[in-house]
Amino acid sequence: MPLDFSKHPCFNPAVKGRLGRVHLPVAPKCNIQCNYCNRKYDCVNESRPGVTSNILSPGQALFYVNELVESGKPISVAGIAGPGDPFANPEQTMETLRLIRKRHPDMLLCVSTNGLGIGPYVAELAELEVSHVTITLNAIDPAIGAEIYSWVREHKRPLRGIEAAEALLQRQTQAVKSIKAHGIVLKINTILIPGVNDHHIDAVAAFARSEGADLHNIIPLCPVDDTPFGHMEEPTPAMIHEARAMAGAYLPQMTHCQRCRADACGLLAEGTTQETLKMIEKAANAPIRPDEKRPYVAVATREGILVNQHLGEAESLNIYQEADGEFIEVEIRVTPYPGGGDQRWTDLAALVADCRALLVSGVGPKPTRILEASGVKVVVMEGLIDEALARIFAGGEIRSPIRKTKCGDRCSGAGNGCG
Repeated sequence: MPLDFSKHPCFNPAVKGRLGRVHLPVAPKCNIQCNYCNRKYDCVNESRPGVTSNILSPGQALFYVNELVESGKPISVAGIAGPGDPFANPEQTMETLRLIRKRHPDMLLCVSTNGLGIGPYVAELAELEVSHVTITLNAIDPAIGAEIYSWVREHKRPLRGIEAAEALLQRQTQAVKSIKAHGIVLKINTILIPGVNDHHIDAVAAFARSEGADLHNIIPLCPVDDTPFGHMEEPTPAMIHEARAMAGAYLPQMTHCQRCRADACGLLAEGTTQETLKMIEKAANAPIRPDEKRPYVAVATREGILVNQHLGEAESLNIYQEADGEFIEVEIRVTPYPGGGDQRWTDLAALVADCRALLVSGVGPKPTRILEASGVKVVVMEGLIDEALARIFAGGEIRSPIRKTKCGDRCSGAGNGCG
């Protein structure tokens, strides 16, 4: 396919003020752990990669794009950039791209990835006319890479140190070759980390050019709390300027990157607006699949009147259906027995696979990720079941505050729930 920068604001600064992009947060899992990354959901005050306010299913992502287009927003590109890695979540990623290509044949599609898992999907990406791919390449020396990555998961086996960095680099190199062989525009992102890879940027740029990359984006480290690099200082503008000058001898440099969230929407210079948050929240409460309305809603309740039970404590879930404007309890389903680690939540996701939402008063981050990755929308709230069901079945929003609780004074947890 011909290289086209004309309508992609991330690749062409000339259109960044009039054409926008939307990042679709359908990929919660990641297959590597970078020492600068801490993925947080439900945080509207941070603007950086890895942050999103909602996780969408592929069908909800299509619903969201439809709403954006119908509202008249100048969106020219739909991309997937996390909050994990698109190809640690290949089913969700590829289905989202298929749905949007079918419904919006003229929209540009792109993905941003670490490159570890993209290889098997490059041919279909080309068939879907995904025109732009970004790979984050921080080092071509495994000794440097070993300082940047805590672990790399290859075929469900965690690798660490030099072994991890070598495996990642090998997959990235294969991916770059395949992407360019299929005629896709390729941008290389490099996180500039003072004292780690700042002396290595020119080598990365030279390698990227030798493999046919089209654009290079040097991004300053954003120190994030609770990460190994959280104590570091952010690179100065002078350091970034020097790095871009060196790398610019090999590749054109992108200089207008905004370090966007995984649910960024609109023009590059725009932050996360209340309008965008409302639209993505509406999408998150839409049917999981565009052509299949799941008929039920599951509720964690003690007495059948209030949503008032933490998912980890629920021995059963009440299942409701709408009929002629009324809400009918159709059955009670026994939840998987506590224990068993992640498998408990995987089994629970299968148990409520025919439910469009699961209403709970509390839930831990791990079951939330597993349930939502399988397409089950988790709603944390407290209040009357009937009122919540009325909004859910009408496609409305539920904005009850998330209540953090501890088990007691001796609990050492952070109030995020067990699991």
